[in-house]
Amino acid sequence: MYIAEPEVRAVLAYEALIPAIRQALIDFSAGRPENDVGNEAANQVVQPPRTILRAGNAEGEKNGWFAVMPVIAGDVMGVKIVTFFPGNAELGLPTHMAVIELLSRATGEPLAVIDGRLITEMRTAAVSAVALDALAPQEARSLGILGSGVQARAHIQALRLARPSLEEIRIWSRTPAHAERLAAECGGGAVAAEKAAAADVVLTATSSPTPVLEGRWLAPHAVVLAVGAVGAALRELDDEAMLTSSVIADSRAALKRESGDVVLSGAPIYAEIGQVLAGRIPAPAGKRVVFKSVGLAIEDLVAARLVWASRKPG
Repeated sequence: MYIAEPEVRAVLAYEALIPAIRQALIDFSAGRPENDVGNEAANQVVQPPRTILRAGNAEGEKNGWFAVMPVIAGDVMGVKIVTFFPGNAELGLPTHMAVIELLSRATGEPLAVIDGRLITEMRTAAVSAVALDALAPQEARSLGILGSGVQARAHIQALRLARPSLEEIRIWSRTPAHAERLAAECGGGAVAAEKAAAADVVLTATSSPTPVLEGRWLAPHAVVLAVGAVGAALRELDDEAMLTSSVIADSRAALKRESGDVVLSGAPIYAEIGQVLAGRIPAPAGKRVVFKSVGLAIEDLVAARLVWASRKPG
């Protein structure tokens, strides 16, 4: 069974995806080493670090990468093959493309091959929505966004669903026309980076290799959702933003390998979001919070399983 993107779009909804992602993050952080590939307990997530290769198609920022992300959880196994080619934006192509193979854990039987571009987009936003609900105060009213691409759009939908109180949306982009277009679409406003960063909740969703968010702009109570700049030499947040905040990870081990925001600043990691969700570690109190997400295979697996289950006969 091959499931193309239009079919994924027709059946995958944030209303089902967000709670599934929440449980997946709890399961992921449930007291086992992330790279313990010998652990075969049915109720635990088995996920090694992803393998990333450079494509060598271009120099500098346009050099793409190719990653393989296997995982086992529950009654299924899966592997996502994902590419990121920054130069595709100039060609009118998606910068991220992916395919996910879903298999039966009981027999190894292939169940479905699913286009993964939209799944990657939606699961990333769903993870941020889960983190927002766990970390942001109920009185949060403003959302500042640095970036105006696919992830910015997806996050507006997911974050508004998780927290309807986010009434004011401020958008900044390195291309002002893009910020103005997205602001018109969502009923927000195109603003300077400093004003976007002064919001209650701040999303960074850019491909910038150098910081676009400065800590001096942030409110003392801010919750930052940082989803861009994946790579040990890339970063969206400066040292002040990282070192004056409690850092929450989707995966502690993954951030130490793949997040320049953590690696280059030397910021300590307070907890994984799954530990906070499960009540094993309390959410930080009285301090600014940065939630850094680099993306996990378990997130893709649960999303792919939702899609497959919606199409499964009977």
